[in-house]
Amino acid sequence: MKPVTFYRELKRRNVLRAGVLYSGAVWALAQGISQLGPSLGLPDWATRWFLVAAVIGFPFWMAFAWFYELTPSGLKRETEIDAAVSVTHSTGRKLDFLIIGVLGVAVVLLLTNQLVARRSADVVIAVPSQSVAVLPLINESGDASQQYFSDGLSEDLITALSQFKGLKVIGRNSAFQFRHSEDDSQTIGRKLGVAQLLEGSVRRAGDTVRISAELIKVADGSTSWSEHYDRPYKDLFALQDEITHAVAGALQTKLLPVSGSAAQGDHPPGGDVAAYNAYLRGKFYVARNTEADQHLAIDQFDQALRIDPHYAVAYAALSLSWNSLATGFLDGAPARRAYASARADADIALALRPDLAVAHAARGYLLLNADLDWNAANDAFQRAAQLAPNDGEIAFRLGTLQAALGHTEEAVLLTRNALTADPLNARWYNWLSTYLSGLGRLDEAEAAIRRAIALQPAATSYYYQLAIIDIQRGDAGAAMQSAQKEPPGSWQQDALTLALQIGPDRAAADAALKSLIDKQGDLSAYQVAEVFALRKDPDNTFAWLDRAWVNRDPGIANLLSDPFILNYRNDPRFAVYCRKVGLPVPDAPPHVAVAVPIDQPATASTAAVVATP
Repeated sequence: MKPVTFYRELKRRNVLRAGVLYSGAVWALAQGISQLGPSLGLPDWATRWFLVAAVIGFPFWMAFAWFYELTPSGLKRETEIDAAVSVTHSTGRKLDFLIIGVLGVAVVLLLTNQLVARRSADVVIAVPSQSVAVLPLINESGDASQQYFSDGLSEDLITALSQFKGLKVIGRNSAFQFRHSEDDSQTIGRKLGVAQLLEGSVRRAGDTVRISAELIKVADGSTSWSEHYDRPYKDLFALQDEITHAVAGALQTKLLPVSGSAAQGDHPPGGDVAAYNAYLRGKFYVARNTEADQHLAIDQFDQALRIDPHYAVAYAALSLSWNSLATGFLDGAPARRAYASARADADIALALRPDLAVAHAARGYLLLNADLDWNAANDAFQRAAQLAPNDGEIAFRLGTLQAALGHTEEAVLLTRNALTADPLNARWYNWLSTYLSGLGRLDEAEAAIRRAIALQPAATSYYYQLAIIDIQRGDAGAAMQSAQKEPPGSWQQDALTLALQIGPDRAAADAALKSLIDKQGDLSAYQVAEVFALRKDPDNTFAWLDRAWVNRDPGIANLLSDPFILNYRNDPRFAVYCRKVGLPVPDAPPHVAVAVPIDQPATASTAAVVATP
């Protein structure tokens, strides 16, 4: 058939109109899925795969339009219709109206999307008038070793002001990021989302403490309150109370401070300033969070307790340090001894002050990390949250426990709430990304982890999490790039091993898995199980999960939000395992299966190189 004749035949049979109608309908439906998908719980890749399916279906639709014609009697083969009675012209007019209608719907959806996006971009988040960030007080003593003292006073101001109802106070992690910032008050206030900044300096000379403080309005940079204090060091506690109430008054906080069990003071009950000084040194070392610093912190907390054996807050802090040391830096017998010390210190703290939130939190950490007792840990953190409702760290940890129990949506909500009080906490953004990726909300998950990376570029595990999201999208190249950006260490090896599993080089994937098992099999049994889950090898997946339980691997806490492991939620062994480790058996899928291009089971070479536990 000549080209001109063929083109005329396409027009006569309304094939061209059918193509336009198909394209318009796909465009409209894609926009509808994109806009309505999040509210319907559809995964981020739903629109992408709809378009892929539409492209595949297009030639079939065109062939159908060529061979069939719509008549008053229904669809008929074009060859069965007499040309003299063909209704292709009237059908064409109907198709024209359909095309106009479909394109109209598509344009409306497009305009709606643009208007909503523009309005969302233009929305200015309201800053509460009663909101403040305590920036780290400047150490003006001329002695760098006194930094712990100014930091401790700053943190105590944050804690004390947090006890006033109706006052939003930014957490230490976010506020302290501006220690050496050259940003002006308006910029800092905008980044932290507060109306006021409390700035100042501390000078300690012998038995005298001099504190200067001023409250600055973010809106115009003006000073709404300022004061200078010179007091004997022995009157430090009274001075702290005086400053706290003066700031609260300047902020026009009319409600009284929270009283009774919620008032979580850090002062030693005996009033000994030396015990408090040792406690502040311990907190200073804890914030640096290295193995050596945790040991230094433990020494300082011990010193505080030798001075005042009834110092419940110091016992709770000591328990947390032993716990952090065991969880982050120890294994085997040393870890068990550290956990035993943490347990004893938490018990003493609770015996001394049953209403102390941080003591319940310390017990919760122990139950979670040492015992993997999810329900008891959840109860402990629920109690801590009741006693200290404004403590972002407790809210965050409660979120991790909700995720462990399979309540991932609630974990997202709790973590977002914690971030309102500590909006620059990179670690919390990392966990938020983990929960969102487990729910299949990959665009949100990527935004959260990129926020964490921007805040703390050199932190470990952040690019690992980004690689997880790339793997969920089936993008082997992006996953490998993300894994290579992870700082060298165990997290990078985990990320590289996972990324290779969805790539084309099966020999490299097998070798990476063998290396992971050889080097980290004892400490990373849960991560090995994840790799086998990604390889679609359920037998080895559950074998390594069993090993993780024997080792009391804390990674098990991710089981009910893990996008790889949850692909086997319908395997009978999954329910058995949940019961064994004390986790609830989920009833309905809270996640979306991982879209990775792996169709083959573990290769024969894998069986030869992979050691089962």
